[in-house]
Amino acid sequence: MSQPCIICVAITGSLPRKENNPAVPITVEEQIESTQAAFEAGATIAHCHVRNDDQTPSSDPEKFGHLMEGLKKHCPGMIIQLSTGGRSGAGEARGGMLPLKPDMASLSVGSNNFPNRVYENPPQLVEWLADGMLTYGIKPEIEAFDLSHIHQAVNLSKQGKLKTPLYVQFVMGVKNSMPADKPTFDFYIETLKRLAPDAQWCGAGIGANQYLLNEWSIAAGGHTRTGLEDNVRLDSETLAPSNAALVERTVALCEKYQRPVATWQQAREILGL
Repeated sequence: MSQPCIICVAITGSLPRKENNPAVPITVEEQIESTQAAFEAGATIAHCHVRNDDQTPSSDPEKFGHLMEGLKKHCPGMIIQLSTGGRSGAGEARGGMLPLKPDMASLSVGSNNFPNRVYENPPQLVEWLADGMLTYGIKPEIEAFDLSHIHQAVNLSKQGKLKTPLYVQFVMGVKNSMPADKPTFDFYIETLKRLAPDAQWCGAGIGANQYLLNEWSIAAGGHTRTGLEDNVRLDSETLAPSNAALVERTVALCEKYQRPVATWQQAREILGL
């Protein structure tokens, strides 16, 4: 039997708003309800951001704590992954929620261009975040927006700053960053296997590239991410009605490629949690 596929659902993010899709969950209560439906549909990792009442992004540890409490109650066993992304805060504020000890946290190990800004991840901040994750026993999800980020993650692991085995997510389709290019995707996999043979990986596509990366990842034996953070549509004409609908679409791809969908128990075992 092929390795079960872990489905991560990125429920909210920092950018999509109700104006883009009314199904985007903004309040903590909406996020809990949306995540529970996605969990029941087959997602086993919840990638979480929090928002202010006006929908702007936040890195408030109190909001994250409230969200974690609700997810543990309504989605027992689901892997909770909190974002330390740069759109939600600046500097060390990005890691203010790490003392909450979530199962996982995202970690971008290098800088790159975004649609209208530079996504800055200076080495000192990366190492500070990585150190916090070691201190609190949190497994990082390395967000690789560029090939160099894979090399940097491996270098950090060799220095003892990241625990192995690594979990690396290939993010493709961000404007001005790495496009959704199949030969590059294949080379990412080859490079990671060469440099870190015991690593697990996941593919995430932005916007219209979401379904494409879901299919590439599932077909290649990896894990994948879906959700309204990355994509608010089912197709060019149809808004996604929920995070669960995007998860269900991903589950159908697993069936197409005869990949079992990982249970939360299997996902925890695969990731060493």
